[in-house]
Amino acid sequence: MKRIQYHRYGGPETMQLEDFALRAPGKGEVAVKVAFAAINPIDWKVRNGHLKMVTGKTFPRAFGSDFSGTVIAVGPGVTRFKAGDAVFGSARIKDSGAIGEAVIAPETFIAKKPAVVSFEEAACLGTPGVTAWNGLVDKVEVKAGDHVFINGCTGAVGESAVQIARLFGASVSGATSTEQMQRAEQMGVHPVLDYRTTNLSKIKERFDAVYDTAGTMTVATGLGLLRKDGVFLDLNPSLGKFIRALFNRQLKPIVCTARADILDGLAEAAGEGRFRLPIAEVVPLTEAIPQVIALERGRKISGKAVVAMQ
Repeated sequence: MKRIQYHRYGGPETMQLEDFALRAPGKGEVAVKVAFAAINPIDWKVRNGHLKMVTGKTFPRAFGSDFSGTVIAVGPGVTRFKAGDAVFGSARIKDSGAIGEAVIAPETFIAKKPAVVSFEEAACLGTPGVTAWNGLVDKVEVKAGDHVFINGCTGAVGESAVQIARLFGASVSGATSTEQMQRAEQMGVHPVLDYRTTNLSKIKERFDAVYDTAGTMTVATGLGLLRKDGVFLDLNPSLGKFIRALFNRQLKPIVCTARADILDGLAEAAGEGRFRLPIAEVVPLTEAIPQVIALERGRKISGKAVVAMQ
């Protein structure tokens, strides 16, 4: 089989489409024949070595995190899945490998794909959906009546956050680019602010939660927009922010952490038509590297970029 992998940490030039042999799934693991994979910024951050304290020094390393496909084998102790199940989810950061013809993932990092959701759509849901859930449900416990502000509300995590907040009954305001304001309004964001022309620190409204999914808001601005018991969710964590969060319970740095209950919740919402992410482009595996390079260098598209394995 083939997948994108690299033999050292570094830039786009390290990526190659190569043959590999899929290992057998271990305890609690599932082997999946990949149908589609979605490209995420975390993929090149891992390749660049930003998380090498977690990913280690063993090479070659596989590339990609989010996928959909069909289970081909399960490891010892797996009870939630069997061969033939249609699934979606994410690979472990330490292993990666979603942008390839097959991948190994923990049982707890995948969910059954709803029949009404296509494989293309399902491949997009994992990392953005889990990250949004980690913040709004795990950290904030968002509920009906809450008012949430989402900075970057039309990015993948931003759109996920909008839908999850509304799923739990909250009202949503947000900021995005001029070009995406109409889309945000269609999702139920009100009011929608243009981040280029609005000084977010001057907003008079106060919120139960502020989620900076764009990673551009200062901690001071985020905290300043909160109600008394509000929470600022920061998607651009650093050691300094984690230390600061120990002394300020209103600051919550977010690190994407998948769990079975989250993936099952996303699958249920997607099956009901209440959670989805738009797909901008689909390319074959043979064209995945140029697509990754373009996105890494800042190319903007209105939706997710997806890789088809066949």
